[in-house]
Amino acid sequence: MATIAYEDLTPGRTFDLGKVEIDREEMLAFNARFDPQPFHLDEEAGKNSVLGGLCASGWFTASLWMRAYVDHVLADSTSQGSPGGNELTWMAPVFPGDVLHFGVEVTGQRRSRSKPDLGLVEITGTADREGERVLRFSFLGMFGTREQD
Repeated sequence: MATIAYEDLTPGRTFDLGKVEIDREEMLAFNARFDPQPFHLDEEAGKNSVLGGLCASGWFTASLWMRAYVDHVLADSTSQGSPGGNELTWMAPVFPGDVLHFGVEVTGQRRSRSKPDLGLVEITGTADREGERVLRFSFLGMFGTREQD
């Protein structure tokens, strides 16, 4: 039985998802496959961009966050997926060697009207580098309940 269910995800609850160091080769491989813009692939192009250096795709950063979220929350939960979100903000570029601290805050919850054994949880995900926020996004998670109405 899963440890984390809808009833456990009350507004204000936070989860520490740990830290990840940005690996240059892993970042470049992701960038080349999924977001091959020059500033994500070439040192000189990155330096000459507004980003100031070769940097990670925001999608790479979000993917690292997602992996941490699965490992620390979803893998031992009643998660039933997500219908989507309404905010995704890349607040600062992320560079090889950066250490990012990932987190989650539950900002709201409600039971599904049509499916009483399902709850919708409003979630804010974050990534910080030495106290500076570099990523923030909000989305809904769907979680099974322990209790039936």
